[in-house]
Amino acid sequence: MAATNIEVWQLGTVVEVRDIATDIQRIVIEPSLPKKAEPGSHIDVQVRIDGHTDTRSYSVVESSEDGTRLAISVLKAPLSRGGSVFMHTLQPGDQLEITQPLQNFPLRVGAERYILLAGGIGITAMINMARVLKNLRLEYTFVYAGRSRAAMAYLTELQELHGENLVVHVDDEGTSLDVKRLVGGAAEDTELYMCGPIRLMDAVRRTWTERELSYPNLRFETFGNSGWYDPEKFVVKVPRLNLEVEVPQHRSMLEALEDAGADMMFDCRKGECGLCEVKILKLEGAIDHRDVFYSARQKNATEKMACCVSRAVTSKTGLMAGASVAGPAVVTIEVS
Repeated sequence: MAATNIEVWQLGTVVEVRDIATDIQRIVIEPSLPKKAEPGSHIDVQVRIDGHTDTRSYSVVESSEDGTRLAISVLKAPLSRGGSVFMHTLQPGDQLEITQPLQNFPLRVGAERYILLAGGIGITAMINMARVLKNLRLEYTFVYAGRSRAAMAYLTELQELHGENLVVHVDDEGTSLDVKRLVGGAAEDTELYMCGPIRLMDAVRRTWTERELSYPNLRFETFGNSGWYDPEKFVVKVPRLNLEVEVPQHRSMLEALEDAGADMMFDCRKGECGLCEVKILKLEGAIDHRDVFYSARQKNATEKMACCVSRAVTSKTGLMAGASVAGPAVVTIEVS
């Protein structure tokens, strides 16, 4: 769901930080070049990780009408690449390099009915959308799934605001989301917007396809670092550049290759656009495809990968089979 954006970088000053759920902080920022964030918008943020400067994207949860205040919410993920850990060190008064709001996940007003689906921290991309649908008095169901109520940000506020339009599924209460039931109950003219872990999004996409519903009516945004398997360190080789680089758990292949001096192509860094695609020449292990760009057939073929998010792993079972290797996985690639 890509849209053309012009990145305008600016300084942002942190004015509020508070805990809103287990390991989730709400961070309010005052930008130096205010611009209102439309539903589905995000900002890119420069973060510092082990002496490196990297870019991370965070959905805008709330925006003042004049854009002078933007709120984001960040989950401190133990298996993340380090951006969330940095964000959780911020205090009021700190300054950040941020973009003006960017739009890759727009809400289309005009559908007959809507389903908004949020899994975990994916709720941050949905809050503004749900507010618009409510204010316009459109027909919508807002589905929020999480592991526990303590880990579900904004739950109380959303229940008060959306009432019976909000449907909550909590794993540790035995009310986990049934994807087949949810998608099976969707009318043909429904637009479904979703953001959440890759397993949830994959299940929805497969069920949506099985029902032969209109694919343009399925709209989604991904975390960009959510995978099927825990991240492992692995080795990437680029024969044409005479490079052999170790990719640590907290870095992406794209970042590791950039660190080694490779001139890489990329745009979204979230596995959505396919610009960072590399051709796989040889593989010792398997690929943990974390993108939402390739089809299931392309992922099963393991001929290429989105190097901004996908990783190599030593073994793989379940959805896609792969060979087990004794040491770190090794992927040999060709870059454009």
